[in-house]
Amino acid sequence: MADAKQGGMMRVELQLVRELAQLLDETGLTEVEVQDGDRSVRVARQGMAVVASAPAAQPMAAPAALAAAPAAPMAEKDHPGTVKSPMVGTAYLSAEPGAANFVSVGAKVKEGDTLLIVEAMKVMNPITAPRAGTLKAMLVENEQPVEYDQPLAIIE
Repeated sequence: MADAKQGGMMRVELQLVRELAQLLDETGLTEVEVQDGDRSVRVARQGMAVVASAPAAQPMAAPAALAAAPAAPMAEKDHPGTVKSPMVGTAYLSAEPGAANFVSVGAKVKEGDTLLIVEAMKVMNPITAPRAGTLKAMLVENEQPVEYDQPLAIIE
């Protein structure tokens, strides 16, 4: 399919839509939007809706950050040591601003140790290690919004 305006309707660059959908799968995001001038394309996970608006005569190029996206690592959601979010909220890696993180990558953890907190509706919910092991990866950053079942950390 071409990128040109034809018959008053915008034609969407299908390869870009495919790349955006793949980016959703690789990152666990629920939606991503790119803009080029007055054209934009948004791809959302819920039903994989594709929305295109405000057509322009110029083709849309993928942003440099999208083009330079790294290859997908092992799917965190499939790793046996993945700790997932039990709720939607905001992740906090320490008990308060300026304090040390609960745990650092490479640290040994015991079952029940607090890895991080997910704040939901002003309630701080500790996310604890389901088993003993070594924290191999923290998959979220401090104050990052998280979704239900989103991978948060990996313990091996």
